[in-house]
Amino acid sequence: MKNILVPIDFSDCSENALYMAASVAKKIGASLHLVHTLNMHDSFLLDSEDDALRAAPYILAMEKKFAKYIKKPFLEGVEVGYFVRQKSVYQEIAGVIDEVEADLVIMGSHGTSGLQEFFVGSNTQKVVRNSEVPVMVIKNKMDGFKIEDAVFACDFKTENVNSFRNAKVFFEALEINMNLLYVNKPDSFMSTPKIKERVHNFFDLIGLSNHPKVEIFNEHSVEDGVMSYCKQIGANFIGIPTHGRKGLSHIFTGSIGEDIVNHSNIPVVTFKI
Repeated sequence: MKNILVPIDFSDCSENALYMAASVAKKIGASLHLVHTLNMHDSFLLDSEDDALRAAPYILAMEKKFAKYIKKPFLEGVEVGYFVRQKSVYQEIAGVIDEVEADLVIMGSHGTSGLQEFFVGSNTQKVVRNSEVPVMVIKNKMDGFKIEDAVFACDFKTENVNSFRNAKVFFEALEINMNLLYVNKPDSFMSTPKIKERVHNFFDLIGLSNHPKVEIFNEHSVEDGVMSYCKQIGANFIGIPTHGRKGLSHIFTGSIGEDIVNHSNIPVVTFKI
């Protein structure tokens, strides 16, 4: 990973994400790319020369603010660039991901009340669902990058091969131990031998001769299983697969995947299936 994108709205939430991003960048030698969107009225979307003149003072003021913002002590030693854009948050983030060839997006969130208006409306969900690169969601400021154990929850169906591979590369790059979890729920209960057979076939398909250990956790919901297992082993990071435009992964039926992101106080990273 060489390029990390961090959406910034100058709130405490986005600064928490930036603090984490700086820690990650220092650990792996990556560059940070910050983006702020003005969310300007349609008449300011630079469709004409007059519009450009009207928008220019706002853009200049924000660029000056960024120039001071990136002088924070915790950013010392990190290569940092920034963008000020005019269109919707989601549109601009998607464009900048491609522009800087981002390998990871790190963004802030407002805690257990949900992914609130750091991103307007459903923009956060759009980023998480549609991003081709991993998206890490941060709730609280962490004292440096002190993540040793992560839980990656999966149903080990064939569709999850790519997300598993990407998660494996991600956690290895950050030197994080990836603990694999299968949550066995009452509404989709499988016997232990059946689960082990599915897991065995999954790793054979990937070509792993030494199959990693997968913990089978019986719980009422995926969210409860993930949270309980994290607490049990002391993990401070969660990884989940997403279906992109089709919604969150099948193992996270309905809004369960979003609930994990919303309710978890530890960082959550999503991987596109």
